[in-house]
Amino acid sequence: MKPNLGTFVTTLLAGTFATAAWSQGLGRVHFDTSCTPQAQEKFDRGLAMVHSFYYPDSIQAFTEAAAADPQCAIAYWGVAISQRPNPLILPLTPTILKNGLEAVEKGKAIGAKTERERDWLAAIELYYKDYDKVDQTERGLAYEKAMETLMQKYPDDSEAAIFHALALNETALHSDKTYANQLKAGAILEKIEAKLPDHPGVLHYLIHTYDYPPLAQRALDAANRYAGVAPAAQHAQHMPSHTYSMLGLWAQSVASNTKSRAIAQGQAARLWPGAASPGEPHYLDFMEYALLQMGQEGAAKQLRDDSNAIKKLGFEAVYGYTALAAVPARFALERQAWKEAAALEPRGSQFPQAEAITYFARAMGSARGGDLAAAGREVDKLKELRAALESASQSYWAAQVEVQMLAASAWIAQGKGDKEMALKLMRAAADLEDSSQKHIAMENRLYPMRELLGDLLLEQEQPGLALTEYETSLVSTPNRLRGLYGAAKAAKAANQPEKATAYFRKLGEMTKDADADRVEISEARASLMQQ
Repeated sequence: MKPNLGTFVTTLLAGTFATAAWSQGLGRVHFDTSCTPQAQEKFDRGLAMVHSFYYPDSIQAFTEAAAADPQCAIAYWGVAISQRPNPLILPLTPTILKNGLEAVEKGKAIGAKTERERDWLAAIELYYKDYDKVDQTERGLAYEKAMETLMQKYPDDSEAAIFHALALNETALHSDKTYANQLKAGAILEKIEAKLPDHPGVLHYLIHTYDYPPLAQRALDAANRYAGVAPAAQHAQHMPSHTYSMLGLWAQSVASNTKSRAIAQGQAARLWPGAASPGEPHYLDFMEYALLQMGQEGAAKQLRDDSNAIKKLGFEAVYGYTALAAVPARFALERQAWKEAAALEPRGSQFPQAEAITYFARAMGSARGGDLAAAGREVDKLKELRAALESASQSYWAAQVEVQMLAASAWIAQGKGDKEMALKLMRAAADLEDSSQKHIAMENRLYPMRELLGDLLLEQEQPGLALTEYETSLVSTPNRLRGLYGAAKAAKAANQPEKATAYFRKLGEMTKDADADRVEISEARASLMQQ
């Protein structure tokens, strides 16, 4: 049988394009288009960038594809989907939504050459259409359903399945503890991973899909491989640390974010001279958290100072400002440096959820430091920020601020000697926090409320109950220095010496390279020396 020359050439070109993005350090991807070879190559590069949230460079890549072939309508699908810096962090700005819709309209005006390309444009149009009239949730769900239809219509189109899995993550509810969307997405991605083990989007979205305490172990293989698949992408270097942090693998988290930070600084120097990459504070937050758990205070202090020195970001992003607030707050709270926490200065950003982090730290610092009046004023400020979030229909973040208000109020009540009210408020804070998941805009919970409940119970001389809370907290936030210390202290006071020794031993191993003169570390070492 004589071979079909056209099929052979198409296959050869597809293989060439599939390795083009790979050779540039972004991963192996390919999306068949009707565009010219020059446009196809740029399209694939843009697609690889999208799969690693490489914003705004991905917009430029697809714009270049459109310039290389003015009839390449599908390139405007790429421009449209690239408008979203991170589709899992909402809401998007009106400017982004407007730009996305305009890109879709350009593609439709040119006219896609194939039905499949028209279907892809129609799907992303639902995400942006009537953005000024239709709620983000409704548009997101419409887009997710459209991607499911696209996946079913084109069963051999891996990209349709991959983007459907991402859309399932986009529409997942923080309150859904069945993880229905995530498990559905995970099944889709794992099936594709068997065929495309080096696809950056598959590995990336698996990490996001399983970025929850009960599921995190499932992401470890993808986390260990993603950075090597896309070494040139800062997000690919960073994302493994989501899993590492969730599992308490602190040294790996520091290494991961050290690499991502270096790439982010290079991007900022190129695109935003005089400003930091919006992602850099997020990476600093992960490193700060991990270093503090290992008791490496010198390096943590340097990162705190580096974070405080950032005065401007390349563009406004909530994850940048939550991190800028969280780094100094963590440095004070984790070390129980109450005066330091009480003196933190708010950034004054446009994001109430970021400002609330600072005011919570100030409230805790004041309450634990004995200035109950000042703590009360900080709680009043938290009430204002919660109201602002409610007015902006950001119910998730409003609930997180409610958690902070309850916790700070609990310690104010404790300071006033009202132990019963203190426990009631602190339990309410822990229960409310447990009813939702941490947001990917944060490294992790700022300070686990169930662990803080354990602290309160221990202070009220109820070590048995405190131990239960510490152990519950350590399930979802493993290998936390304060959690292990609290569990060891509670076990010792509850006359459970074997448990106390086990927790102190784990704490000692975790902080073997510590440089901090912290009571938790010295007590662990002293306890182990007595064995």
